[in-house]
Amino acid sequence: MGSVKDLEIVKKPTKSHMGVGRFHFSDRYSVFDWGEMPDHIEGKGAALCLMGAYCFEKLEEKGIKTHYRGLVETHGKVVSFDELTQPSNIMEINLVNVYRPKAYVKDGKLAYDYSVYTPKLKNYLIPLEIIYRNGLPEGSSVFKRLEQGLITLEDLGLDHYPKVGEKLAKPIFDVSTKLEEGDRYVSWKEAQRIAGLTDSELEEVKKVLLKVDETITEIASKAGLVNEDGKIELAFDPQRKLMVVDVVGTLDECRFTYQGLHVSKEIARIYYRRTEWAREVEEAKKKAKEHGIENWKTLVKTTPPKLDGKLKTLISQMYMAAANETTGKTLFDVPKLTEVMRNFQNIKL
Repeated sequence: MGSVKDLEIVKKPTKSHMGVGRFHFSDRYSVFDWGEMPDHIEGKGAALCLMGAYCFEKLEEKGIKTHYRGLVETHGKVVSFDELTQPSNIMEINLVNVYRPKAYVKDGKLAYDYSVYTPKLKNYLIPLEIIYRNGLPEGSSVFKRLEQGLITLEDLGLDHYPKVGEKLAKPIFDVSTKLEEGDRYVSWKEAQRIAGLTDSELEEVKKVLLKVDETITEIASKAGLVNEDGKIELAFDPQRKLMVVDVVGTLDECRFTYQGLHVSKEIARIYYRRTEWAREVEEAKKKAKEHGIENWKTLVKTTPPKLDGKLKTLISQMYMAAANETTGKTLFDVPKLTEVMRNFQNIKL
């Protein structure tokens, strides 16, 4: 069970063969790595499932390998997106092995042993989240990292200090850890080392990322959405060939905007950033990093509040309307995305 989707294992992977699994997308949501939040957002799970399936099928058409097998309809049959007649929240996928880096404390700080990952290992999840940035909207972590000196303009390939809302001439590629207690940004050199990638594999990772970025941008534009940034996860199959895994192109994996307004989980993040709970979360993560504490959540004493009722309804409609319009198939009975976004402007977050 994850914070937003559950994994059903139909057939376990072995060292040399992929298994079969099913993602059950729920209406749960998570912000700031917290895990399940106190509300559920109606229709969100099915909307994410359908957007992800549609993106996977478009990637496969372009020759990009993925772990996607199909959608599970009401009678349990696995079908393609076009064959679907009503929303589904279940996606069938190929499974690889997940090897977790071992956590240990070094000089009072938490560290991780990645020695399990070597260029000979096959059929496994690469322990990285790989990020593209086409723009720098409000809330982008780039601004915070620049302010704190954690990244330089040179690292980002920029020749000037960026402005909020800036569109980039070419995408910035970023990378963070995936299987640690809290994700942390790393350099591409460190990413290559911890994941056991060869030079040519690292270049291939960037090529796949660019193709995924371009495909999602194309799909999003059908709904009038701008693809600001997003993340993908990758795995090696039993022949050590790269494939795109988890889910891509959804409102949780990407940061989309519509005429400058956020159309993503960022709306919930903005709401929560103003709470005492969010301030405690940030402080706890910082303290845990400084003192080598693996589970930072134990340091948070406040519980997250529920979403405002009107805001929750609009977020629900936003997920479903975005799924209708990016896929070109009306499977949800909700207002058009333009109307939903107009209603957001009347709410003070």
